[in-house]
Amino acid sequence: MTGGANGTLLGVDGIRLSFGGVQAIKDVSFDIRRGEIRAIIGPNGAGKTSMLNVINGFYQPQEGTITFKDRAYRRMSPNVAATNGIARTFQNIALFKGMSTLDNIMTGRVTKMSVGLLWQAIHLGPARREEIENREFVEEIIDFLEIEHIRKTPVGRLPYGLQKRVELGRALAAEPDLLLLDEPMAGMNLEEKEDMSRFILDVNSQFGTTIALIEHDMGVVMDLSDRVVVLDYGEKIADGTPDKVRTDQAVIDAYLGVPHE
Repeated sequence: MTGGANGTLLGVDGIRLSFGGVQAIKDVSFDIRRGEIRAIIGPNGAGKTSMLNVINGFYQPQEGTITFKDRAYRRMSPNVAATNGIARTFQNIALFKGMSTLDNIMTGRVTKMSVGLLWQAIHLGPARREEIENREFVEEIIDFLEIEHIRKTPVGRLPYGLQKRVELGRALAAEPDLLLLDEPMAGMNLEEKEDMSRFILDVNSQFGTTIALIEHDMGVVMDLSDRVVVLDYGEKIADGTPDKVRTDQAVIDAYLGVPHE
């Protein structure tokens, strides 16, 4: 990979996204450096989730390019994103509620499985060996996230905070180079936020995973992030370190609704 430890992993260049006559993203450009935690913030309706949807291929922009691992994409598909090393969590938990914690996290290994459907169907030979290897990896994630006690519990029975942790585990199971977290702490109490913050920092430091984070809790954003990009009505209004962004008048105006004098 070009650029070394601090090189650019992902570049967003001139992205424009419209739904009918509504512009969700207006000529936005920024980069995400390898190994950093990059926050994307802004008021409700600023275009943050739309930007993540563009990055991992759920939305196709009308203009602009996404460059990932030095390769430029005019259109990124979800399958290409997942195969190339982009994983994500969602605002609204997207788990299989009737399946156990272990089985939900196992679904994150799909892109790592190489044996054919026939071997998987008869569950012998290469398929069995591959399943054992993938299950061992998932068990390591379960240990890392401290959820051994719920490994066999259907996730629909779990409290909200633990479901969010399981969803993080499923994303980690894909061994992503870039992890997209869409409001991972929404709806959590203080203790749950502290736990999730710790896991995010550990994923970044121990696994070396680059993280792009959408979060409304500004205390969390300023504590976790290396750099912050700010969107408002689909436009980029600020970009820089947390200290720089928190004192930017345009950012203050956007969050407080104060006219800029």
